Amino acid sequence: MDPEILRKKYPKFVYEKYSYKISGNNLEIFFEFKINPDVVFNPKITIENIEPERIKKIGERGLDNLIFNLGMIESLSYWKATLSKEIIVKAGYLNKEQIKWWKDLIIDGMGQFFYENKIDFRKPNFLNIKSESLKQNKVSILNQSDKILIPVGGGKDSIVTLEVLKRTKKNIGFFSLNPTDAALKIIKISGSKNPIIVRRKIDEKLLEMNRKGFLNGHTPFSAYLAFLAVLLSEIFDYKYVALSNERSSNEGNVKYLGKEINHQWSKSFEFEQRFRNYSKKYLSRGVEYFSFLRPLYEIQIAKLFSKYTKYFPIFLSCNEAHKTDSGKKRPSNKWCGKCSKCLFAFVILYPFVKEKELIDIFGKNLFKEKGLLPIAEELLGEKRFKPFECVGTTKESLAAFYVSWQKAQKADLPFLLNYFEKRILKKYPKLEKESKQILISWDIKNNLPKELKKLFRVEKVCI
Repeated sequence: MDPEILRKKYPKFVYEKYSYKISGNNLEIFFEFKINPDVVFNPKITIENIEPERIKKIGERGLDNLIFNLGMIESLSYWKATLSKEIIVKAGYLNKEQIKWWKDLIIDGMGQFFYENKIDFRKPNFLNIKSESLKQNKVSILNQSDKILIPVGGGKDSIVTLEVLKRTKKNIGFFSLNPTDAALKIIKISGSKNPIIVRRKIDEKLLEMNRKGFLNGHTPFSAYLAFLAVLLSEIFDYKYVALSNERSSNEGNVKYLGKEINHQWSKSFEFEQRFRNYSKKYLSRGVEYFSFLRPLYEIQIAKLFSKYTKYFPIFLSCNEAHKTDSGKKRPSNKWCGKCSKCLFAFVILYPFVKEKELIDIFGKNLFKEKGLLPIAEELLGEKRFKPFECVGTTKESLAAFYVSWQKAQKADLPFLLNYFEKRILKKYPKLEKESKQILISWDIKNNLPKELKKLFRVEKVCI
């Protein structure tokens, strides 16, 4: 549907209210969003096995504030369907600084959505956020314990974070949102017995609207995890939230209407800085949010991951593997072998993992797949732009192909490495030196506590 027609037909999106209740051992959270005149959404979140005494300690106003803010980030998935010109917030109070923060988050975090739907976000009065509640929020000031909370998906990055952090003397806990089989197996192998499980249920009406042609697209998921993680830290008594977002995520994909569009913006250092400031001022003064892998490129993380062979059969970074076909889920332990995430993961692991082990993981040698050439060209900066996926920087992809080419048997190069040798290598005469620099680099723009930085010395990472 035409965005401008939708904006005229549905000018107002309302965050009406939130509510929550303790049901058995779970905390159930409900949100109500409304698109005037008559579309109402009621998504639900369930946090399993809560600690009732801890909730009492947080207090009603403190918990209200954390849940209200979680509802703000939840609302973006529903607002985008009609791109309403005005977001009216009735559920809680936002001051002028907060309103500006949320507007900036929407413009930066939903850049890919704007690009793919050809939306001009520069127009005057493109978006107005109005807070109608007079109820002041209460920022949590609880003294947190010295524990570390790690979000676990199904990929290699959170595995590296949890394995390296095992060397610290601090207690470590894990949480997973709508956990995949891979995430649950990773948590089990890691030795955790009581992970925090969160279930997020999207309102079916939104999915129906998407099928009818209402607007759909990328939302800043890592921003969602940030707000959820602070809420969980308060409920389960954690001081540190250690994300696994890497240096590579700082690079954007493409320019659009004068703005850099970054698929991974809510994983970037820029977002991390903004969120830390917002969290300290408006959410919790006791929780420290940072990314443990921020100083490293993806290829450096892959090198670290190559030591943890017990996770090889179960980790999974392929988004296609979790999508549905005819209503049936594909096997959750199978890489599709056709997408940019599969190829990028294969390329950065190839220099550090035996070829037979890689083939066991991916089902085949992806360097031999001629059909992956267009994706390889995008990763290497030869065509279009870097894929809208969680992949590394263009320089990093060049370095990964180079060190993979070095490792391979030159007499019988597979298709993609042969292409790299014949078409790419000669364009970058300094690639050997640049590849070495990437593999030993350390980005000083990070928020790691000093005591945790020391752990990387054990892992022989340059700092």
